[in-house]
Amino acid sequence: MARCYARAATRSSSPGSSRAAQNGEMVVVIAFLANIAIAIAKTGVALLTGSASLLAEAIHSWADAGNEVFLLIADRTGRRERDSEHPTGYGRDAYVWSLFAAVGVFSVGAVLSVVTGVQELLDPEPVTDYTAAYIVLAIAFVLEGFSLTQSTRQARRTAAGYQRGTLDYVINGSNPTLRAVVAEDTAALAGLIIAALAILLHQLTGDPLFDAIGSLLIGVLLGVVAILLIGRNRRFLIGAAPPPQVRARVIATMLAHSEIERVTYLHLEFIGVGRLFLVAAVDLTGNDREEQIAERLKRLNRDFETDEVISRVVLTLSAREDPSITS
Repeated sequence: MARCYARAATRSSSPGSSRAAQNGEMVVVIAFLANIAIAIAKTGVALLTGSASLLAEAIHSWADAGNEVFLLIADRTGRRERDSEHPTGYGRDAYVWSLFAAVGVFSVGAVLSVVTGVQELLDPEPVTDYTAAYIVLAIAFVLEGFSLTQSTRQARRTAAGYQRGTLDYVINGSNPTLRAVVAEDTAALAGLIIAALAILLHQLTGDPLFDAIGSLLIGVLLGVVAILLIGRNRRFLIGAAPPPQVRARVIATMLAHSEIERVTYLHLEFIGVGRLFLVAAVDLTGNDREEQIAERLKRLNRDFETDEVISRVVLTLSAREDPSITS
């Protein structure tokens, strides 16, 4: 039954913890290496040209590179098994470190980009080398595009296997590192386009106001992404249920079991990347004595917990007057 349950759960939820964590770590490493290379190039050319938009993009890339460190920690710490002090495991630790990364995007990337834009408005500085600015933006676009391609490819492959849309899987799935990398890479590409347009308008009009506006827009963009990521991590930290179709499938699978006659209560909650906490009240078949019932419940618990999707199971008996649930 555990295998049947796992298949039902993962088709509409997030993948198993081990596989999801390994996949998430790979895309984070790729994003980290890309951001380091991009940040160095942007910083050098921003100092050379004096472009506020390019400087905002350099800040953005350094912030993203720093955030990837938090995301790597999130992958590693969230995989630790449960112990006596943490009976449901350490899965939620991934959301804590991912929350730190999201706050980093907001405090470092968004705020400094806005500050750079305001400073440019107050003390305009013309761009001195447009060609160098365009070249580094083009190189950055290719590298960020490669990183985004890798992360979306992983998200698409996993989402398809679980019969979910890619966007739904990225936004609502339980893998915070993959969500953060896709969001950061998407924002990075949008930021590069904003910077390129701002520099182009500066070049065509000779007015550095456009460069300052570009920096401000990049800051706003990063702020929006940060708020989205903070909200997603907060949702899983306080307890997020899987989609309704998962709940219905779990109940159907439990009712199909030969030892379960009916289900009167079911609680499902994500406690890590692709890991669920299951609490249920069931009416067992037959009319065994108390000690026999206790042994049957123990066997069911152990059976469910053999699957990597299920981190913790608590089964109890239904009262006779409790209404049955079917969805």
